[in-house]
Amino acid sequence: MTKILVSACLIGVNCTYRGDNNLSLKLLELVDRFVFLPVCPEQLGGLPTPRPRAEVTTSSDWRAAKLVLDQFGNDVTQNYLRGAEEVLKIAKLSGVNIAILKSRSPSCGCRGIYDGTFSGVMVDGMGITAELLLKNGIEVYSEDETNFLY
Repeated sequence: MTKILVSACLIGVNCTYRGDNNLSLKLLELVDRFVFLPVCPEQLGGLPTPRPRAEVTTSSDWRAAKLVLDQFGNDVTQNYLRGAEEVLKIAKLSGVNIAILKSRSPSCGCRGIYDGTFSGVMVDGMGITAELLLKNGIEVYSEDETNFLY
C-alpha cells in the first residue's frame, strides 16, 4: 500500500495548539487503502500541546527569512524549522512522496496561511513544513484536496 504523510491532527490526534484535533472523516475513509504516517511538526520541534497560537510573518526586509511568532510575540521559528526537518527525515526514511497537511497552519498550510497579524486574514503562502517538503520533491496537498485519492 502507498504510504502518505499526514498531519496527525487530521486523523484524530490531539496535537493542535488548542490541545484538540481537526479530524477529517473524509481521510479516515481511506485508512484501508493507504498507510498514513501521522506527524505533528510543532510537537516534533519541541513545542508543547496545548501551546500559544502562532503565525508566519516576514520582516520588512525582503531578504529576511520567514519568522514564526506566537500570539505573545515570542519567536518560535527554530521550533518550526526543527519540526519541519524531523518531518522531512520521516518522509525520506519511509519513502513517502505525498503529504496531506492541515490547511492554514503555520507548519502545514500549503495553499494559504494566516498573515502573521492574528486577525484571521489569509494570504498566499506556505507553512514551514509544507514548503520544506515541496522543495524536497514531496507532493503536498491540503485536507480539502484529496479527491485524487478516491
